[in-house]
Parts: sequence; structure tokens; C-alpha cells
Amino acid sequence: MKAPPQRAETALSLQIKEKAQILGFELVGISAVRPPPHEQSFAQWLRQGLAGKLAYMERTESLRRDPRTLVPWAVSVISVGMNYYTGYSRPASSPTHGWISRYAWGDDYHDLMSSRLEALLAGIKELSDGHVRGKAFVDSGPVMERDFAGIAGLGWIGKNTHLISPRRGSWFFLGELFLDLPLAYDRPIRDRCGACELCLHACPTGAFVGPYVLDARRCISYLTIELKDWMPRSLRPLVGNHIFGCDICQEVCPYNVKAGTTEEPAYQPRAGLHAPELIPLLSLTEAEFRQRFRGSPILRAKRRGFLRNVAVALGNLKSIEAVPALIRALEDEEPLVRGHAAWALGQIGSRMAIDALQCRSQTELDADVRREMEDALKILAAEAALATGG
Repeated sequence: MKAPPQRAETALSLQIKEKAQILGFELVGISAVRPPPHEQSFAQWLRQGLAGKLAYMERTESLRRDPRTLVPWAVSVISVGMNYYTGYSRPASSPTHGWISRYAWGDDYHDLMSSRLEALLAGIKELSDGHVRGKAFVDSGPVMERDFAGIAGLGWIGKNTHLISPRRGSWFFLGELFLDLPLAYDRPIRDRCGACELCLHACPTGAFVGPYVLDARRCISYLTIELKDWMPRSLRPLVGNHIFGCDICQEVCPYNVKAGTTEEPAYQPRAGLHAPELIPLLSLTEAEFRQRFRGSPILRAKRRGFLRNVAVALGNLKSIEAVPALIRALEDEEPLVRGHAAWALGQIGSRMAIDALQCRSQTELDADVRREMEDALKILAAEAALATGG
């Protein structure tokens, strides 16, 4: 005698969750495939221009707002979260060290989580005699992941726009597995941010328009990863020593005070990625950059973007030690690197920096780079005049 459909779906759902946890997914929840609850807010966010130059968001808007146009055959979605927190804290301030977001210290999570979700799909097929269709997504697909994780009971979307688990915090990668299989669905968790606004006030660039609304154009993660061209000059000093991502709005969250550390070896920090020494990074060739960050999320920024970030960080740290390396970067093949190195030299100063900027500006062919050099020299001249009372 067969079990009633509802009871069978509940039993299968429990088995699926058990398999997911064995595969390393600490958070697992299941929901129906339907338009995500914040799809209209997402559309408004796009219309307000708060996505900056994230053109792919606009291209895939309809798919994100209704996954039934993306996977029309799917009826259920399994949302999973994998902890990447390794427990290392920010070191004391240093004149030559930068900061890389914790999620990028280890191996690229896309590949790891995708393979684990495929393994989960294979396990579900075994449980269901093979008659299951599924599709996995990990950050790279047009899916509103935090919305689905929220309605699946993994947590709630906090004021810092991260998904927050009440017991485990927010240091999680998210992924989804869409299935053409009816299952037992979980209940969402209510918002527990309350009156707390620590994350909103801690953001160095003031990127939060208000609670739950991020202006990506001002976010350090956007500026150091997603933005592929010139970093706005007004925001450069606010970026501090961040060279890939940020973490501040998560670090101040009370729910992360007791965050547990990951047991996944792939997310442990690679050598030199926890508070890295900046000056050597500025001399990386294209081949060296690709070799050093093979299999790392940092490749996403590309060499020119990453070295741009390093130059900005060195300029903000104002370390005289960095001047020779920044002068060499004035000869870099990438205009983006040369221009930001010029800006950094203008922030640091010194006779050597001035001489190098004056000399290189005479031969620089790129108009944007030459403008950065000339503006840096003007800043240094004005500071010199002010110092001498001129």
C-alpha cells in the first residue's frame, strides 16, 4: 500500500535534506517555484539606476522576476547555504597591507557548490527511481537567491541586504536546485533585524540608501570587483585598503558574533590572501596574476581591475615605501593601472613621486591617464604652496 502523496513528499524532503547536509550544506530549505517576494522591489531598484553598470541584471530582469520563464518545468526549489567563515579577523592597521573579502580567500565556490548540487541531484534521482529533472544554480544564474533562501526558511534578508540565519549568521554561499518534483515546503523566517542599524552606519562609502536598499554604485564590493573601468575619484579615499570586496556590513552584524567556522578545506585561506602585502601585487604580470589566482574568485576582477584596486589602496595608506612600485606602475601596459597609480602618487607625495609624474606626463598618450597625472601634480603643488604659506 502506497503512502499518501503528502506523507511521501514529506518523507522524501527529509531524505533530501539529510543528503544535502552530508554534502556540506549547513542550511537547507525547500520552497515552491513562484515569483520571488521582492521581484517588484528589484524592478524598482533597476529603474532607479542603483545597479550601476551591472547590465546583466537588466538583461535578465524578466527571468529573475519569474523563474517560471527560466525553468518552466520546475515545481520545487531546494535552497542551500554553505558556510565559508574561517574565523580570521582583520589585523591591526598596516601601511602596506590590504584586505580581501573572506569569501575570496579560498577556492572558487562556484565550482565546488555546483559539483555538490549535481551530486545532490544524482542522490535525489536514486531516491525517486531516476525520473527527476533538475537544474542547479550558484550565483551565476538569473535567480534571486536570497529571496528563495528566505521563503525556504534559511534566514531573512537583513538591512545590509545579506541573508541572515538567526543561529548561524550570514557568512554563507547560496545555491539552488530546481526540480520537477513536488515536495514538502518550509516556512519563511520573520525579519529579526529590529531597530538595529549598525550595518547601515558602518559602511565607509554610505552605500545604503536606507534599510534593505543598496546603491551598488557606492558599494566597495561593486567598486573593486564589478566595476571594470575608472573608479570614481570622489569614492577612492573611502575605499581604504580594500582591494577585493569589503565585509564590513557583515562584520558589525550582531548575528555574526558567534558565527561558526567552516569545515570545508577548500575555503581555508590560500597563502598570502589574508591581509596581503600590497606592494608585491603591483608588479604582477598577466601570466603571474593568472597563475597566482588560478581557481580563485579574484580572477573575476581581472589583472587590470585588481592592480587598479591595489594602487588605490596604497594611495590611501600613504606609505612612502610604495612610491617606487607605484612609479614602475606608471609604465604598465594598462591605462587603468597607470592612471590609478598616478592618483596614488598624488596622495602620497615625495620629491621622487613628483619627478616621476612630471617626467611620465610628458610622454603619456592616453588622455585619461595624462589627466590623472596632471591632477595629481596640481594637488601636490597646492599642498606644497599651503605648507610654505605661498
